Amino acid sequence: MKLTKANHIYQLTFLPSFFPVNCYFVEEEDYFTLIDAGLPFSKKDILKTASHLGKSIRKIVLTHVHSDHIGALDGLKEELPDVEVFIPKRELKILNGDLSLENGEGEMPIKGSIPKNIKTVPDQLIEDGDQIGSIKAIHSPGHTPGMMSFLDIRDNTLIVGDAFQSRGGIAVAGDIRWSFPFPSFGTWNKKIAIESAEKLLTYNPSVLAVGHGNLIFDAEEKMNQAIEKAKKSIK
Repeated sequence: MKLTKANHIYQLTFLPSFFPVNCYFVEEEDYFTLIDAGLPFSKKDILKTASHLGKSIRKIVLTHVHSDHIGALDGLKEELPDVEVFIPKRELKILNGDLSLENGEGEMPIKGSIPKNIKTVPDQLIEDGDQIGSIKAIHSPGHTPGMMSFLDIRDNTLIVGDAFQSRGGIAVAGDIRWSFPFPSFGTWNKKIAIESAEKLLTYNPSVLAVGHGNLIFDAEEKMNQAIEKAKKSIK
């Protein structure tokens, strides 16, 4: 596991040289909020890193429910029974195995690996604009119908799940990078993903923290370049 710090967040990267999967600690005054839960084996290092850094994990917040973002959720909940779990409201149906679309979502099928038999019951369902400690929820669908991004209002660090990737080159969800194509393969709606990317850009992020790949500094310029490239790819 690789650990990287920027502003008020720590990026925990699993399998960094092969299939990088990130989750994040958002540091509050006396605790951590964990954003995403990595792969099943991530549990040990998540707990060990929190202990090393000297703060407890009190909240777990999910961007979306693909397997590589919630893999250690049940294991963490077993170890931390008092932790509060938050997921986007629209993602709950997907987590429960229902991949049917809702009104206004079109006909494109939901893609990606969805784990079965997750035991953890969320404590709260997140909607656009909700605030959890220092982070604000931003509905950013496209990769999945319910995906959320999270803006740290103290410094404009933006944690976006798979709305963007930086592994293989910065890209909007659905705009394939052949050196790391997996986020594109799991993307539900490329057009909506671009719309969400444009929405995220309006928050003027200082740092872009993605689900797969390194932290992005000078984020606005690079996000804009990725958006323009994604637009060309769907014409």
